[in-house]
Amino acid sequence: MQHLKGSGMAWTRSVPVSRALLVGVSAVVAIAIGFVAPSPVSGETAAEIQQKIIEQNEKIAALEKEIAKYEAELTVIGGQKKTLENEIKQLDVSRKKISTNISSTENKITQTNLQIRNLSGEIGSKEKHVARNKETIRQSLRTAYQISDTTMVEHLLAAQGFLEAWEEMDQLRQLESSLQEQTIALLNTKQELEVDKSEAEKKRADLARLKRELANEKLVLDQNRQEQQSLLSQTKSKESNYQALLKEKQLAKAQFEQELHAYENALKFNLDPTSIPKAGSGVLNWPLDPAYMTRCKDRSKSYGNIYCISQYFGDTEFARSGAYKGKGHNGIDFGAPSGTKVVSALSGTVTATGNTDAFKGCYSYGKWVLVKHLNGLSTLYSHLSVISVNSGDAVGTGSVVGYSGQTGYATGPHLHFTVYVSDAVKVVRYGDVNKSTNCPNAMIPVAPTEAYLNPFSYL
Repeated sequence: MQHLKGSGMAWTRSVPVSRALLVGVSAVVAIAIGFVAPSPVSGETAAEIQQKIIEQNEKIAALEKEIAKYEAELTVIGGQKKTLENEIKQLDVSRKKISTNISSTENKITQTNLQIRNLSGEIGSKEKHVARNKETIRQSLRTAYQISDTTMVEHLLAAQGFLEAWEEMDQLRQLESSLQEQTIALLNTKQELEVDKSEAEKKRADLARLKRELANEKLVLDQNRQEQQSLLSQTKSKESNYQALLKEKQLAKAQFEQELHAYENALKFNLDPTSIPKAGSGVLNWPLDPAYMTRCKDRSKSYGNIYCISQYFGDTEFARSGAYKGKGHNGIDFGAPSGTKVVSALSGTVTATGNTDAFKGCYSYGKWVLVKHLNGLSTLYSHLSVISVNSGDAVGTGSVVGYSGQTGYATGPHLHFTVYVSDAVKVVRYGDVNKSTNCPNAMIPVAPTEAYLNPFSYL
């Protein structure tokens, strides 16, 4: 009796008697081992699709360079005196940057579709390969068992000579080896197939995300156009009117900060240090698109830091100048051109969103998003141009929650980023903060003064 081993299994059987049959089985197995089905997709080869993917990469890289150029130009404009001419120039350059963002996203969508098509071809090829290999192994095993009735002695007597019997036994050993190799190849192909399917699912998720981003970027572009139309309408293209509008916003900002501080200072809260992460733990990521943050080092001369921070937390020089009535700045401001992706600093759940601009004459946070995290912290993202999430949504670290802008009392595009102790922050009507406001139903987040944390301590 002879034992054949393959993929951890052993088969016991008598040596077969038909040399022709053995040769046929071996040939079938050999063909299957080398079989790889072609993978054309819509008449294109995998190599042709891969070349298109490379071309899309080149287009995206060129567009990213163009975006960086516009960002640098906007940084320079932002550092200049606030005039109507500069404001219009900023809106014009912002529109060009946003349009380029849209082109980049459209190219990324094309690229992702190509990657999905390429993977679909690979998956189809490997599925055919797996099916072919399975059938070959089944046929080989069936044949081996069908000819297991003769003993070694009967086989030697039936052979024309010892040499022929030895050759047939050698072919049996080859069959054993082929079956083992074929089984291993089958398992490897199945593993590769699962990897490809998983990658295809990720690419489909990427595609859905990119389509959402494209829709939101188009909303940012619409917002930009509306801002310019509103500015020209309000100022009637006169510098004096623009300066009056600017002063109105600055006064409204100071008034809001004063009212908010008075309300929050009256709230009582005892912080349990063990309920939140330790300062310096670095549990939060930067709240802006990583690609944008990477380019911030190129603007260190403009900002005085490599993080695009235009205003720090607390009792800063700007706060002492009277901008916050000496009460300090309750977050960090990042200089960010309109339309820059604002991302969640950590995974969590969207507690609430709001838009104080929906109420005429209500100067506050503008469009904002509040996210609660599982570690005892909550983060606020305000002055957005577009909100891309809803209350109750689960967000991952780095998920887009909105796009930077200059809504609310902001006099220039930036992101105001605040970190709270989750147990203390709540969302209230603006009318609860200021009884005499003309926008009592606007919703804003508030917290006791002690519940505001320095964001830089957790980034």
